[in-house]
Amino acid sequence: MTTATCAVVRDQGGPFLLEQVQVTGPRPDEVLVEVVAAGMCHTDLLVRDSRPAVLPAVVGHEGAGVVREVGSEVRGVGPGDPVVLSFPSCGVCVRCRTGRSAYCDSIASLKFGCRRPDGTVATTDAQGEPVGDHFFGQSSFGTLAVANARSVVRVPEDVDLRVTGPVACGVQTGAGTVLDVLRVPPGSSIAVFGAGSVGLCAVMAARLCGATTIVAVNRRASRLALAAEFGATHLVSPNDVDPVEAIREATGGRGVEFAFETTGVPEVLTQAVRSLDSLGTCAYVGTAAPGELGGIPMLEAMTKGLTVRGVLQGDSTPARTIPRLLDLHRRGLLPFDRLITHYRLDQINQAAADTETGDVVKPVLLMPAA
Repeated sequence: MTTATCAVVRDQGGPFLLEQVQVTGPRPDEVLVEVVAAGMCHTDLLVRDSRPAVLPAVVGHEGAGVVREVGSEVRGVGPGDPVVLSFPSCGVCVRCRTGRSAYCDSIASLKFGCRRPDGTVATTDAQGEPVGDHFFGQSSFGTLAVANARSVVRVPEDVDLRVTGPVACGVQTGAGTVLDVLRVPPGSSIAVFGAGSVGLCAVMAARLCGATTIVAVNRRASRLALAAEFGATHLVSPNDVDPVEAIREATGGRGVEFAFETTGVPEVLTQAVRSLDSLGTCAYVGTAAPGELGGIPMLEAMTKGLTVRGVLQGDSTPARTIPRLLDLHRRGLLPFDRLITHYRLDQINQAAADTETGDVVKPVLLMPAA
């Protein structure tokens, strides 16, 4: 058993509480990681606010750190290796076996169960009571994380672990969807709805692809200004204009070839689909509450031959995608570090508040040792 400091959520909608906990060593298929930094996103807050059955628990799913110990079955990483922690997968279902681990048959329980598949945890509190962990295969809001080996990606020695964590989810989702799902070609047009970390990474990737019309849609002027810096050619605020009409005006009345919806608001998904040119494709990564439907204009979608598809994690395979994105960052082509605001771990509740208000794009928590 090893002592760690973790941010524990005990009550639905309650604060993150810094606690000294005990963490067991890794099982044969696990890795013990000393966390250097961990990004925060709305998914972490979703569990805090609406998943009481898994509490108390440690969340966090954009971790980066250094391997301290590996299980007997782990290959490819060892003590001292710098790593990024990404989403989990089972490794045995048909999706995992065919290289589509983002759509693993067990992905929902592995992400949100806050337990190992057998129901156990690696973390106990000061009273010896279990604390949920293995959130997204990692639970990185603490100084130590016991992660499933399939969530661990070795990265080059010279990377700055203080900024690499968001590659595991936000960057992978935004840039990965543009690069690997939509596969935006040079000279094309795309509209990105939402300018959070996912949307802004999508704008960066669209410029990298050579898109010549990149429309950013967001209500906040500061986010639109950032989008312009990262390559957006047209800025649209729904406060001022109908986004669909603005996008058609920007494209000579035709609409865009690609749309990317990141907000999870059903009405915005409708707008994204309606902004497409004939034979256009809309990808979406945000989602509304279970049971809430996004209205697709069926006649328009049919007569224009549109494609609408949901995307998880940018359709990525972390072991392949994360090194590629880090290489693009190293070359100055994907400057996602500019989205980051750092907080100490003991400032986690302020980071959460700033996430909810949108005052920061991507909060990243620095662990005490960092």
